[in-house]
Amino acid sequence: MTPPQRRRRVPKEAPEESPPPPAEGQGKGSDPERLYVVTGQVEGGDRAELDLVTLIVAHSDAPPTAQPEQSALLRLCRAPMSVAEVSAYLNLPFSVVTVLLTELLTAELVQARAPIVRSELPDRSLLEAVMHGLQKL
Repeated sequence: MTPPQRRRRVPKEAPEESPPPPAEGQGKGSDPERLYVVTGQVEGGDRAELDLVTLIVAHSDAPPTAQPEQSALLRLCRAPMSVAEVSAYLNLPFSVVTVLLTELLTAELVQARAPIVRSELPDRSLLEAVMHGLQKL
């Protein structure tokens, strides 16, 4: 017995229409402008010292005055998430996410945690010895 074969569906022929030309201020040139609007004017130019693997955790929900990007960031970070993941999920450059996170850190809406370094964890053999010692009690 042979497995059923799937047939590829052929899309119906649609008349080709060329997309309308981008209006002035739209297209490739609008992304930097949009990102500047999203980040706003950074006060003092200071940014938080954030690495790609720094974990971000939200403390509370977004205030009503928050930008849509900040609200989305706070929703994403209910569970610990790295800055690189936040950048990927929001489809924003790392530098823009850093500016947004700096604003949220100063407002104390999020907390930045350093990642857990593997060498700082206790040795597994020591933990097993303690566990076996406790089981013998």
